[in-house]
Amino acid sequence: RAMELPPSHFPAARAAAAALGYLRYLRGGPGRGLLPRELRRARRQDIDGVGHKYCLELELEDVLDKGRTVSCTAEVLYHLGSTSCAPDVQVTVQGELRSTEEADEEFYNQIRSLEQELVAENIPDSHGNVPPELEPILLLAWVASGYVIWQNSTENTKFHLAQVKHVKQVKRSDEDLQFDYVLLLHEMVSQEVLPWQVTLLWHPQHGARVSQ
Repeated sequence: RAMELPPSHFPAARAAAAALGYLRYLRGGPGRGLLPRELRRARRQDIDGVGHKYCLELELEDVLDKGRTVSCTAEVLYHLGSTSCAPDVQVTVQGELRSTEEADEEFYNQIRSLEQELVAENIPDSHGNVPPELEPILLLAWVASGYVIWQNSTENTKFHLAQVKHVKQVKRSDEDLQFDYVLLLHEMVSQEVLPWQVTLLWHPQHGARVSQ
């Protein structure tokens, strides 16, 4: 059974937030920040004995490439009766996202050449300001929070990254950059704001992965 949903419908918006989290984790980085521009279409399918599947059509933009949008289709499957199991998400981006190769290399080399490990807190600050040199760090926090949001989303939650409370770079013996984050995630349904500790590894060639 499939049913069209108005895109403004809360369950559609919640599924879109889970899909965006997944996509940010998969395709985000210090030089790319994906924002939802519009949820164009949403459909819900009830699969007997399995769960609810949302089929979405989204329009996204890159915060660093304003004015250019890409379309994206997503399927988000929430498993029946399971709150501990992350939804299955599949995302297809139509069209090309702007290449971030140069920006990635530049950021990587800049962090590798720091004498002192980077430490920062409260990004953005209480006035909403982000110092330009910390923008890539915030965009990597989008990646890290994307993972947490995807892993912890249910049909009844909608998470949003409110702030990077604290971030600390940790020197490693391998090629990866490591950032230990404390992220404040705002859960829009219950209105709770909770701190999450996330360790993110990132390398320009291999992308990002959350190690804990």
